[in-house]
Amino acid sequence: MAEPIGMTNGTQADADPSNSPDLQADVLIVGGGLVGGALACALGQRELSLAVIDTAAPDAVLAAAYDGRASAIAASSRRLLEGIDVWRHIEDETSPMLDIRVSDGDSPLFLHYGNEAVGGEPFGHMVENRTLRRGLLAQMNALDSVRLLAPARVRSLDRTAATVTATLTDGRRIRARLAVAADGRTSQIRDGAGIRVTKWSYNQVGIVCTVAHERPHDNIAHEHFLPSGPFAILPLKGNRASIVWTERAELAPMIMALDDDDFTAELAKRFGDFLGVVSVVGPRWSYPLSLQFAETAIAERLALVGDAYHGMHPIAGQGLNMGFRDVAALAEVIIDTARLGGDVGSADVLRRYQRWRRFDNHLMLAMTDALNRLFSNDIGPIKLARDIGLAVVNRISPLKTLFMRHAMGIVGDLPRLMRGQPL
Repeated sequence: MAEPIGMTNGTQADADPSNSPDLQADVLIVGGGLVGGALACALGQRELSLAVIDTAAPDAVLAAAYDGRASAIAASSRRLLEGIDVWRHIEDETSPMLDIRVSDGDSPLFLHYGNEAVGGEPFGHMVENRTLRRGLLAQMNALDSVRLLAPARVRSLDRTAATVTATLTDGRRIRARLAVAADGRTSQIRDGAGIRVTKWSYNQVGIVCTVAHERPHDNIAHEHFLPSGPFAILPLKGNRASIVWTERAELAPMIMALDDDDFTAELAKRFGDFLGVVSVVGPRWSYPLSLQFAETAIAERLALVGDAYHGMHPIAGQGLNMGFRDVAALAEVIIDTARLGGDVGSADVLRRYQRWRRFDNHLMLAMTDALNRLFSNDIGPIKLARDIGLAVVNRISPLKTLFMRHAMGIVGDLPRLMRGQPL
């Protein structure tokens, strides 16, 4: 007998799922994490039925211990979270980023962004991933239109011209008009649809942890470029900071293998002493850094969002924010179609989504790739040129303001949710 599957409407799974009638939904979302959960909350506000399949049990999400992972939420993404009623669940646990300071090695030249130049609005907020995940779960549970099946896994996804049918490993089946793959970089849904992925490795590893420090960070985010890659210090609530440390792939395993004291000493060499003594709080994480993008964001009755569609270098902290842009754009074209009584999984709807997101995603992929290649070296003439470039941008107000607006995610053809407007 299969274990009961949690559902947001309070019902229980049938004792024998294989004998249950098919579940029906307008949209099926595979992956209920940060991006898939946000899409469910966006679509669930309207009269659309949603089925969300996730491998993590709700109780496990709620009980998750502090693991040191956090995300930078750009200003436009905060507006999205406000618009889908998630921000109220997490606001008290976020830390605003009011200034951004960019430096290059030991150069005295730097770039400083102050939020007073953009009307005093924070560039973004830092939030622990577990906090954001809990907020999304709370909002999904508050929506009668969202049915969460978790823990559960998709065994197969059959797509036809008229419908999609997901069969779970426990035998349950869900029929919908549209399936959305929000199941990450190694998306089984994307791969099962035969969508090819272009990827390459940076020969770098991202080391992620959280530190406590003596002095207040004053809500300043630091991006310090070192020969091995960027070293980011991002302000968390209290005297804590999230560290995203890029290291050469051949050195990272040795650093990760150090004991706590030696690891902290290595980190302090890069961190500096401007915030006093630092100590690591919680576990460390590491993952290989690469770029990847799917050749298409759509297939018959299927759309890709977030890391299933694109994965980029963390140098600008835009990976999750680009996923949220996917969410806002896809939700808008689906809702607009539903209002007119149209088919939310039609080829026209999917083409509109792809046209909207393709250029923006590819531009950000190219920008992060170029920035990493430009700054992850210690070649004298290149270093001099980029240092002069930082100083020039710092002195030209209109250009600096444009870069600040890019950091906030408020440049380009933004969906309504990212402009602070309702769907």
